[in-house]
Amino acid sequence: MSDENAKKPADHVVDTVAQLKEMRHYSKNNVEALTAAWLLFDGELSRLGQADKLADLMDRQGQLHEALEKTIADLEEVLAKMQPEPEE
Repeated sequence: MSDENAKKPADHVVDTVAQLKEMRHYSKNNVEALTAAWLLFDGELSRLGQADKLADLMDRQGQLHEALEKTIADLEEVLAKMQPEPEE
């Protein structure tokens, strides 16, 4: 790869943010699907002694989603600081 095409640090941050946003999208969908399943089968899962396991997974997935949101916001701030000042 030539030096002209080498990625700059800002390019790596942009790539990472894009990957995290994709993960956030799937995380949100997973939380919604898991919540829907839990709501549909809460009574049955309780009788089987499995409701707590699913509730724990929902909590953990929710924590991951929140952590992704914070990390994306933090990296977007870093990226904004990496951009050169506009020329006048």
